[in-house]
Amino acid sequence: MSSINLSKGQKISLSKDGGALTKVKMGLGWDPVASAPKKGLFKRATPEKQIDLDASVVLLDANRQVVDTVWFRQLRSKDGSVTHTGDNLTGAGDGDDESILVDLSAVPSNVEVLAFTVNSFSSQGFGDVANAFCRIVDETTGAEFARYDLSAQGSHSALVMAKVYRHGGEWKMAALGDSGSGKTVAEILPLVQQVV
Repeated sequence: MSSINLSKGQKISLSKDGGALTKVKMGLGWDPVASAPKKGLFKRATPEKQIDLDASVVLLDANRQVVDTVWFRQLRSKDGSVTHTGDNLTGAGDGDDESILVDLSAVPSNVEVLAFTVNSFSSQGFGDVANAFCRIVDETTGAEFARYDLSAQGSHSALVMAKVYRHGGEWKMAALGDSGSGKTVAEILPLVQQVV
């Protein structure tokens, strides 16, 4: 099965041939924007800025009240169903810069929504970010299931990227891309509760 490229607002089922996904990885990747070449004799580009983006997930109940959060200061949910693999301070390298692993079969029944967010801990705006994406990977097979390219440039320092939610007895995903401001997930909780 090929990966689905999502657009803002698009919703998909996290089911596949033979059943529903149970163990997924939400991967986040980004690169710093290189500065434009300088005018003059040597015309060199200035070095890339380092950008510390942080992937987080907010677990919410049916009333959109926060049950738990997983981020670089709390790498595991209290129930153990969600694990953050660690903090990347620069965005250096290719592929996923930060990842969050979710065992959907172990998410407590009172959790209705998993809201995936990204924020700039260094307070830089997304105008300094290039090639940002989030993607859902089937952890059982390692295959990418869906990808959402985050093209939202601007002065905002946070995004609610996507949500994974229960609907009709199955898990679904919606690409959101709602922007806001905040250095940590705690600072953008009101935005999360508003848009999911």
